Amino acid sequence: MRKENWFKLIFAVIRPVSLVFPQKTVGRENLPEGPALVCANHSSGLDPFMVAFAAGWGTYLRMMAKAELRKLPVIGWVFHKAGVIFVKRGERDIDSFKSSLRALKSGEKLMLFPEGTRVRGEDTVAAKTGAIHMAMRSGVPIVPVYVPRKKKPFRVNR
Repeated sequence: MRKENWFKLIFAVIRPVSLVFPQKTVGRENLPEGPALVCANHSSGLDPFMVAFAAGWGTYLRMMAKAELRKLPVIGWVFHKAGVIFVKRGERDIDSFKSSLRALKSGEKLMLFPEGTRVRGEDTVAAKTGAIHMAMRSGVPIVPVYVPRKKKPFRVNR
């Protein structure tokens, strides 16, 4: 099965989360055709799924995730099949950077969290520079995405 189909399978299995945490999507029309870096803030484990739901069923988002997730039974295997690019945090991970550039140059959209970690509450963290370097090296646009920090069950999250 192709990685896009694995992504759709994950999307379909996780889709009920959007019933518990409904969201208002604004600006989907600004997501360009072709390759792009989709850069979102990150405060919860739900964020990657919320960004994928906002992009819509037909939009395959190649995702970057911390390398530790690869070691999780079943989840790591499924994420690998879906094309997730695993990143070794806290070091210059040249392999993941090259994989990201290949994905962008082949026409895929890549979602990442420039902060490199979850940022909870009112805390702030300086964004890492990897997204800028990828955009410059690949010539693709950066699409900024805001995900609400406070996610309230059964209420539209804006």
